Amino acid sequence: MGILDKHKFLETNATALLIGAFAVVTIGGIVEIAPLFYLENTIEKVDGVRPYTPLELTGRDIYVREGCYVCHSQMVRPMRDEVERYGHYSLAAESMYDHPFQWGSKRTGPDLARVGGRYSDEWHVDHLTDPQSVVPESVMPKYGFLANRLIEPTWIAERLSTDVLVGVPYSSEMIELAKADFAAQADPNADTDGLIERYPGANVSNFDGQPGITEMDALIAFLQVLGTMVDFTTFQPDPNR
Repeated sequence: MGILDKHKFLETNATALLIGAFAVVTIGGIVEIAPLFYLENTIEKVDGVRPYTPLELTGRDIYVREGCYVCHSQMVRPMRDEVERYGHYSLAAESMYDHPFQWGSKRTGPDLARVGGRYSDEWHVDHLTDPQSVVPESVMPKYGFLANRLIEPTWIAERLSTDVLVGVPYSSEMIELAKADFAAQADPNADTDGLIERYPGANVSNFDGQPGITEMDALIAFLQVLGTMVDFTTFQPDPNR
C-alpha cells in the first residue's frame, strides 16, 4: 500500500482518522507537558520584582475594571521595533504576581509594560482627564471622573489575603499594615520608611494633586510602577533557562 493509499484510507475511514488524530495529540501533549513536572518553577525569578503595594493593587483593579487592557497590552515582544520603542522585552517574572496577567499583542494604544516613570503624575492626570489634550490623535475615552471618586481601604487587607491564596507572597505584616500603607503612599508627608522597606522602590506622591485619596491616585500609582521593578542595566538572563 503506497503512501497515497494510506492517506486515502485515513480520509475515508472515520474511526482510523480519529485514532490517528488522538495518537498525534497525545504524543504532542506528552512531549510539551511532561518536562514541566521536572521543573520547580517555570518562571525565572528576577531581582527587584515584588508584589504590588496596596494602593498599586487597587489601581490595577481599577485598570482592569475600566477595560484599559482592551486597548493596551503589557507585553513588549523581543522584536527590534518593539524593543527600540518600548525598551527591554517583557520578562515572565514581571507579571508573576498579576492575576490575571495583561500580556497580549492586540493594541489600539501603546504598550504600557514600560510606562512607569516615563511621564510625570501631572501628565497622567491630564491624559486621563482629557486624552486628546496631550495626544491629539488619541481615541481614548475620558476618565476624569476617577478624580472625583474618593476611595477607602476598607477591604484592602482582605484583597491582599485573597492574592496570598494564589501564591502572591504577602506577609502577615503586609496584610496587617495594608490600610496604613495604602494611605501613606499617597501622602508625601507621611512616614513611609516602613512602606519602602516592605515594598522597595514604591513611589510616594499625591498622585492627582488633590486632598483625599481618589481612584485617580490609585490608577496613577499603578501606572507609575509598570516596568520599573527590574534594573535592566544590570539584568543578565539565566543561560541555563
